[in-house]
Amino acid sequence: MTTVSTPGAEPPVVPAGQKPAAPTAPAPGGPGIRRVAIASCIGTTIEFYDFFIYGTAAALVFPTVFFPALGATAGTVASFATFAVAFIARPVGAMLFGHFGDRIGRKKTLVSTLLLMGISTLLIGLLPGAETIGVAAPIILVLLRFAQGFAVGGEWAGATLLTAEYAPPGKRGLYAMFPQLGPAIAFALSSATFLFTGLALGDTNEAFLNYGWRIPFLFSIVLVAIGLYMRLAIEETPVFRAESEARAAAPAEKRTLPFLDALRYQTKEILLSAGALAIMFAFFYMGTAYLTSYATKTLGFSRPFVLTVGIAASFVFGAAIVLSALYSDRVGRRRVIMISCGFSVVWALALFPLLDTGSPVAFVVGMMVTLAIFGIAYGPCGALLPEMFHTRYRYTGAGLGYNLAGVLGGAIPPMLAAPLAASYGGIAIGIMLSVLGVLSFVCTKALVETRDRAL
Repeated sequence: MTTVSTPGAEPPVVPAGQKPAAPTAPAPGGPGIRRVAIASCIGTTIEFYDFFIYGTAAALVFPTVFFPALGATAGTVASFATFAVAFIARPVGAMLFGHFGDRIGRKKTLVSTLLLMGISTLLIGLLPGAETIGVAAPIILVLLRFAQGFAVGGEWAGATLLTAEYAPPGKRGLYAMFPQLGPAIAFALSSATFLFTGLALGDTNEAFLNYGWRIPFLFSIVLVAIGLYMRLAIEETPVFRAESEARAAAPAEKRTLPFLDALRYQTKEILLSAGALAIMFAFFYMGTAYLTSYATKTLGFSRPFVLTVGIAASFVFGAAIVLSALYSDRVGRRRVIMISCGFSVVWALALFPLLDTGSPVAFVVGMMVTLAIFGIAYGPCGALLPEMFHTRYRYTGAGLGYNLAGVLGGAIPPMLAAPLAASYGGIAIGIMLSVLGVLSFVCTKALVETRDRAL
């Protein structure tokens, strides 16, 4: 068994001369954990469905609808710049929603993130294009994309905390896996929605560009209603209830802000987790968004073919998440993520030379392997980050580490990819990803193993 230190080094916040509160809370596990796990999975599926349909639309239609005057390459860069805006918003959302998640509870905060995401996505589906309202269209698009990122910034940490804090000892990787499956299911749903919309319209560019792309955005409101129903039916975690009772008994002057506590006591863990997960984000958003654009615009594959490959790859992605999460309960989170980082360094250099052969089989292999490598790291991180931080600021700390990784790996590489490919070819993208993989490997190696740590 690996020896680990307690997260943070701060003294317990209790009144002078009194013992810490010992509230009675239900033990983790039991029948309720299944309902929480399913609700978390459905919630993250809906949030990431809304997030991913934007990425698919950014690759397929937004350069034409919102940036028609810029031309093909510049329009694609501008489209992915709006895609990247959400990653800038995510740490801000992590701080704000993390504060409320650590103060008023995981459940109430997650209801708020779901509503914000649903409304933002619906409004994007209703937004007129640049030909109708001019420059106002891309400006409003950026604001709505920022709101999407703001919501996702608060979503991930809360969803994983719900399952991780309920999970019985030794099975935290298993139960924290359920919200991690949300992105895989959401990617399949978003690809399928765009595919069926295109087929129903005869896959004509004019119909798809005029209104077909809006259907997935408008449909998301139905999913939001389902997710809202599920989230209202679950209870707050026993761990948070116990912490709330202890905090309520503390003197007012001892009640500091979760954000300040996280930075004061665990800045190192926040920065290391951001670096460790950066390549994970880079592989995911390159695989789900940029490769969709690269396959249709550079390699000349049809939209239905690319979307069908995305659906198939999501199953490989989901399987990798399940297996790696289960394996992390046996060998540790850190070791599994290091394996993913090691694979990423090699695969990044091979990916674009493989794709540039122009073979449909090569594209299928490229998409599936890229998402599988991402899935190997993504499975364990649902348990890793909650285990790294103290309960009092766990929502904030885990959210900050995760979403800073999103800025480093999810915002920058997709924006740089198009100009790098245009100037130096696809191999330049591979080199960029490989360097990022080395950084993530080093940061992961510097982390402390958390598998045996109690929450």
